[in-house]
Amino acid sequence: MLKVHFVANTRAGRIVWLLEELGLDYEVNIMPFTKEGLKSEEHRSRHALGRVPVLEDGDVSIFESGAIIEYILARHKDGGLKPDVNAPEFPNYLQWFHYCEGMVMPPMNQIVVQTILLPPDRRDENVLLQAQKLLSKSLAPVNKALIGKDYLVGDFSAADVMLGHSCFMANRLGCVGEEMENIKAYVAKIQARPAFIKAIEME
Repeated sequence: MLKVHFVANTRAGRIVWLLEELGLDYEVNIMPFTKEGLKSEEHRSRHALGRVPVLEDGDVSIFESGAIIEYILARHKDGGLKPDVNAPEFPNYLQWFHYCEGMVMPPMNQIVVQTILLPPDRRDENVLLQAQKLLSKSLAPVNKALIGKDYLVGDFSAADVMLGHSCFMANRLGCVGEEMENIKAYVAKIQARPAFIKAIEME
């Protein structure tokens, strides 16, 4: 059975969300967001840097949320939640699937560091402001792409699991302005999906 090593409020939520959407059986190892949990010798044997998510599937162990999603779709649900390679939507699907980690998550990671992870005396307001500006710029093309659409490439897809999760987190951090009304509506649709609710409420 598939096993997800999971910490709440991290990219691991994408994996549980995907598995719920696909209706696949899985188990979850819920770990604390602590040095003792993530940096333990046991978990470092799964991920040398002590990060999540990690997926175990029999003898296979794989990390990086995007890689895990592609693995699950290829090995366990080929053709599920992604357009056919010859479909006109396929290039856009790939683009938005990877846009998430390439453009949206780097500034959002910095915002999390500067507002949550670092103690107040070590935070840098200039770094935070720069990251917030960059995130706004990175989200603008997403807001434009969602004009007249419920989801990024028409039907709900794994690109929404990747980028939609990031939009949800950005909105929760207060980084999606009211002018980005399409992302606001998009996040509301995502939050109403039963599979997403189960993943995001897992602690």
